[in-house]
Amino acid sequence: MGWNMPRWKELPDSLDERARNLVVQLRRLKDHSGMSLSSLQSKTGYSRSSWERYLNGRALPPRQAVEELARVGGVDPTRLLVLHEVAEETWRQEPGTSKGSDPPPSRGARRTVVIGVLVAVVLGGLTAGLLVVAPWKNGDSAPPSHGAFAYKAGKTYPCAVEQKAGRWYAGYSTTSTALLTGPGWDVVEAQCLLRRLGFDPGVVDGVYGPNTTRAVKRLQDRAELPPDGLVGPRTWQVLRK
Repeated sequence: MGWNMPRWKELPDSLDERARNLVVQLRRLKDHSGMSLSSLQSKTGYSRSSWERYLNGRALPPRQAVEELARVGGVDPTRLLVLHEVAEETWRQEPGTSKGSDPPPSRGARRTVVIGVLVAVVLGGLTAGLLVVAPWKNGDSAPPSHGAFAYKAGKTYPCAVEQKAGRWYAGYSTTSTALLTGPGWDVVEAQCLLRRLGFDPGVVDGVYGPNTTRAVKRLQDRAELPPDGLVGPRTWQVLRK
């Protein structure tokens, strides 16, 4: 492994999955930078205690803090700001933390990010890979025969998992980098692979819900990965082999 990844505290159960995605990406960027919280304080202008809250899911970081972390980490902030916009709409604070929360971004900043979201959708969606290895590379590769994914209530998918060149595939996606954030063929693929390994994700419907999240956490714990409940490149590696 290229760097020593700290064993982060598990994020609060009350934290919405979309907000969780933002925090996990911020953690990965911080780990890759090799900076301590004190270093982040000196380089970003946000206090050590603030970064502790942001990186442990106890407060939504301001848009400017996300931009500063991206700057010192040497990555383009655009997709992080997209995740921030989504997280802001879904953030759930722990009881008693609202008094110490940070102020929301300005209307102008929100408008800028919304425009960024629309542009990203037009250009092909918001799928993210591992931020610190291949920043925001689109790892999705759903077989053309399936077409665009459209969620239908009650619809489930069969799992016919096969091994090819030493890697396992269910026929819905060939990705090995996508960070799962919402309904799609990548989620169907992950659900089938979880089932093959004996971790029940519930119904295979392409929705990254609580049952799938719990199954992923159990898999990660067995594989000695940080049990954040999110499927990214390292978890895909376990699912595919």
